[in-house]
Amino acid sequence: MKKALITGITGQDGSYLAEWLLSKGYQVTGMVRRASTETFDRIAHFKDRIALRQADLLDQFSLVKLLDEVQPDEIYNLAAMSFVPTSWSQPVLTGEFTALGVTKVLEAMRMVCPKAHFYQASSSEMFGKVIETPQTETTPFYPRSPYGVAKAYGHFITVNYRESYNLFACSGILFNHESPRRGKEFVTRKITDAVARIKLGTQKELRMGNLDAKRDWGFAGDYVRAMWMMLQQDRADDYVVATGETHSVRKFLEIAFAHVGLNYEDYVVIDPEFIRPAEVELLLGNPAKAQAQLGWKPAVSFEQLVTMMVDADLDRQMGKTVTA
Repeated sequence: MKKALITGITGQDGSYLAEWLLSKGYQVTGMVRRASTETFDRIAHFKDRIALRQADLLDQFSLVKLLDEVQPDEIYNLAAMSFVPTSWSQPVLTGEFTALGVTKVLEAMRMVCPKAHFYQASSSEMFGKVIETPQTETTPFYPRSPYGVAKAYGHFITVNYRESYNLFACSGILFNHESPRRGKEFVTRKITDAVARIKLGTQKELRMGNLDAKRDWGFAGDYVRAMWMMLQQDRADDYVVATGETHSVRKFLEIAFAHVGLNYEDYVVIDPEFIRPAEVELLLGNPAKAQAQLGWKPAVSFEQLVTMMVDADLDRQMGKTVTA
């Protein structure tokens, strides 16, 4: 039985990845930080099938101890300060978690279990003010937020440890990926939650920022398969994981509201508070390498993703259990 360690297991990607690994017969351990309030909603339906261990990306000793105890075959580093707007208000903490935290995990792996396979969650936000479209594995980075800058560090330190110490260390440059488990602070879930509330009469309007920003949006459940596929290869490498299609925030609104028989223009109010200091206007990934070398392709379309999220939020508002 293979053993996997997932940092950030209580997040959107961590929960889908844990489910996928369990379906493959893995023994799954999740790393969690000690917190005054425990948030295990996303993993509640399979929590009894995994082990949870306390450690912290800011504490090197706790990581060494954890890896020594678990001795994982695969390590998935998904933990990060992951909300881009927050990185503007907490830039130093973002750097410590999202950049230096990667180094600490890699260093612990090098010391304790150097034969393990390592996955780093890189991000399309590293491309930022894009140099070329679509973006590939060789497109230069031009991050436009403290989060994007920190992710670029995490990406390059992973490459550095792979080349310097011959570790099996991969990075997945994942473009935006959403699901019913997305946090409400993210624009996609903010939209679908509001659509459900407006449809049911408990909310009157939705305040938004830049509707013309375009993203390559996919389903998180599809993207965690790509993470796993990377660690099954004979050689470690980096891959763009994306749909190869781009859609505007406006289009997301249009489909979400239309799904419940409403027109988004009747409810959306533009609020300058939600405009980023430096906007990333367009992200579009080219997943050709992942498709050719890993055999990966997304199964859920953009429209299916939007309607899935709206339906899940309607179910939530009506008191039904959601684990999609």
